[in-house]
Amino acid sequence: MRIAIVALDGSMLSAVSGLTDIFWMTNQALRSPAGGPTQGVIAPPGFSLETQVVSLDGQPVCDPAGKLIQVDAAFQVDDKYDAVVIAGMALGDNGLPPLTDSIRQAAKWLRRSHDSGAWIGGACAGTFVLGEGGLLDGRRCTTTWWLQHTFKRRFPKAHVVWGAAVEEQDRIVTTGGPLSWIDLALHIIRRLAGKEIAKLAADIAVADTQPLPQAIYAPRGFVNNADPFLLQAEQIVRHVKPRITAEELAGALNLSERTLHRRLKDLVGESPKSFITRVRIETACMLLDIPGVSVKQVASQCGYSDDASFRRAFAQQVGMSPFNYKQWQEKRRVE
Repeated sequence: MRIAIVALDGSMLSAVSGLTDIFWMTNQALRSPAGGPTQGVIAPPGFSLETQVVSLDGQPVCDPAGKLIQVDAAFQVDDKYDAVVIAGMALGDNGLPPLTDSIRQAAKWLRRSHDSGAWIGGACAGTFVLGEGGLLDGRRCTTTWWLQHTFKRRFPKAHVVWGAAVEEQDRIVTTGGPLSWIDLALHIIRRLAGKEIAKLAADIAVADTQPLPQAIYAPRGFVNNADPFLLQAEQIVRHVKPRITAEELAGALNLSERTLHRRLKDLVGESPKSFITRVRIETACMLLDIPGVSVKQVASQCGYSDDASFRRAFAQQVGMSPFNYKQWQEKRRVE
């Protein structure tokens, strides 16, 4: 399996090197003798994850600190890869992902590679390069949580899933966070080599094959701050009536249910029911951060009369139970 790792001026050296290393470590693990770390995982005969670091002209590029990133090849129209991945890069002077000629050229090459059957992956600001190539138009995707608003403005046709760690559609994989190249690599391995080899790669790298949602790291209500309408809807759910229904929320906003559904889909890609649930669970996270508050008290304050329903909704949004979340936050504060 041939994998191209795109390097541009400003690409993170740690990400380019890390991607190379994790594919190399997977190869090494699969070649280990019986009784080694493979634990019975057997790769197909001749299987190998071969990587090439590629740049626009095949020349080394500089990372944000001015260090050279060595490159193996240039973008080749007729060179076929099973997967092409691009990770994070430095932001411009305006604090936003840049739009340079090399990025435009990389975006076009990614598009051609996808048209030729390759899997395409983008992590952190690398997702913007996929967006420039039109690869995310009409597709579910994610990006780093603090780039969400910029991403939506730049690529309005993309279906951005707020706070997701990994999204995949039509052989296109996106992950969010500067270190999410690890999640991207494991996902690409899963698609090229199968879930057993992907688990082996995760175990060797001491990484999690099920990353937590990005949303738990973002300030509560962050996604709603971009629009006054979202803020108004959030305030109604959070402070007026947590148990509000979609019909009642539409009425409180002087809208029809149909209009409310359309506006929320356009702004955050959520149905009214999903929006209400997200706001309630975000509120629950804030309350669980308060020392001495019980899970039962939080469930009640967030409009849940049934603890089981609250725990189920919480786990779906956060990736862990309310109790485990409370413990996780307490350990983060102590450490």
